[in-house]
Amino acid sequence: MLEILAIIATFIFGTIIGSFLNCFVYRLKENQEFIKGRSHCPKCQHQLSWLDLLPVVSFLFLGGKCRYCHQKIAWQYLIVELVTGVLFGLVFIYELQAKNFGVLNLDSVASLGFLTLILSFLIIIFIYDLKYYLIPDQIIYSAIIATLLFKIFFGWSWLILLAVLVAGGFFFLIWLVSKGAWMGFGDVKLAIFMGLFLGWPLILVALFLAFFIGAIIGLILMLLKQKGIKSEIPFGPFLIIATCLAFVWGNELISWYLNLIYY
Repeated sequence: MLEILAIIATFIFGTIIGSFLNCFVYRLKENQEFIKGRSHCPKCQHQLSWLDLLPVVSFLFLGGKCRYCHQKIAWQYLIVELVTGVLFGLVFIYELQAKNFGVLNLDSVASLGFLTLILSFLIIIFIYDLKYYLIPDQIIYSAIIATLLFKIFFGWSWLILLAVLVAGGFFFLIWLVSKGAWMGFGDVKLAIFMGLFLGWPLILVALFLAFFIGAIIGLILMLLKQKGIKSEIPFGPFLIIATCLAFVWGNELISWYLNLIYY
C-alpha cells in the first residue's frame, strides 16, 4: 500500500516538474530569466494565478483555453505534464525493482535523484529539438557534466569511455563529412552524453534503435505526405527515445539477439 502511495506521489511530483519544464522551454526560447518573473499567458501576457498553474487540472478545468483571453493553450503543456508524471512514476518503479528501494541507502537515493534529473534534461531537449530543431547547449552540457560526475562516484568503467568514443566519433564523422547537412553538432554532443549514460555495449543498442525508429517515423511521415525525401527531421527525439529504451531493455535485447544468432 505504501509503495502504491509512493508511486502516486511520484506521479504528482512528476506533473509539477513537467509544468516547470514547459515554462523552462518557453523562457529559454524567449531568452527570459527563469528564476525571476511570474508566469503569464504567451498570447495576452496576462499574469497567471496559482489556479491557472495547477498541473493537468488547470488545463482540463479551463477547457484548454486561457482564462483571460480565451485563446487555446497548446496541447504540449498537458502532454508534457502527463508524460513527465508517468515517466517519473516508471523511474521510481524501476528503482524499486532493480535496487530494492525499500531499503534506503546512499546509492539508491542518489540513483533515483540522478535518473529523474537526467530525465528532466532529456524532456527539455526532446521538446526543444522537436519544436525548434536545436539542442540547447546549456541543457546538454549540464546533462553531460551531471552524468560524468555520477559515473565517477557511483560506477566508472573504462567501457564508458569506449562508448563515448564510438558514439561521439560516429556522429562527429557524419557531421564532418556532410558539413552539418545530415546531422547537427548538437546531435554529436547528445551522442557523447548517451555514451556516458549507457556505456558499452548498450550504446550500440541505442544507436541501432535511434536509426531504426527514425527510419520508420520518416517513412510514415512521407506516406502521409507530411514530409518529403529531402525534408529536415530533428534526430534528437529519436536518440532520446532510443536511450530510454536501451537503458531499460537493452540487455534483454542483446540477449535475444545473441540467442537468435547462435541457436
